[in-house]
Amino acid sequence: MMKILLLEDDQILAASLKEFLELEGYIVDIAHRGTEVYDLTFSQTYDLYIFDVNVPDEDGFDVLSALKEAGDTTPAIYITALTDINSIARGFKIGAEDYIKKPFDPEELVIRIKSKYQQTDTLLYIQDLCYDPVTRLLQKADKTIGLGEVQQNLFHLLMTQQNKIVDSFTLMDCLEYPSANALRVNLAKLKARLGIDIKNIRGQGYMIENI
Repeated sequence: MMKILLLEDDQILAASLKEFLELEGYIVDIAHRGTEVYDLTFSQTYDLYIFDVNVPDEDGFDVLSALKEAGDTTPAIYITALTDINSIARGFKIGAEDYIKKPFDPEELVIRIKSKYQQTDTLLYIQDLCYDPVTRLLQKADKTIGLGEVQQNLFHLLMTQQNKIVDSFTLMDCLEYPSANALRVNLAKLKARLGIDIKNIRGQGYMIENI
């Protein structure tokens, strides 16, 4: 599962992008200041960096440059309002793989991630179900199973984070009218439809356990 570090000082945009990317099955950590990136990358590794440029402390250019000088080979995408050719050239010279100008549709970002960095062998299995998180195709005994939008999004979140607890608030974002009761009802229907166990971790959230 791809792990992404997002550097973005606009907290509303950062939260929105994190939510959107997590719905696509990615794990996302956020840094709001340039120097926070160093603390996060010191303690863990990432598969992709998504960096804004104009952020507090150290800008995205300086941060990526420092990481590259330290031998970090993690690919990076810049998302920025800077549109002048010199800024774009600098980003690529430092070592960025891609450059997206703000404002942009989050779906464009996902398309670029999938086309450039997504591993091709992404099929996930639970019992007799096979799930492709990229195409969102769910099959049982080679027969396609169709789910409604809400249950599809719930299943996607839980399936792409197997053996990990997905908090209830994240799952409720999938609902048209979010509530704890509505979440329980939808998950009960999903369990009955697919014949899988979705564990309720009291006070924390839910998980699909694949042992």
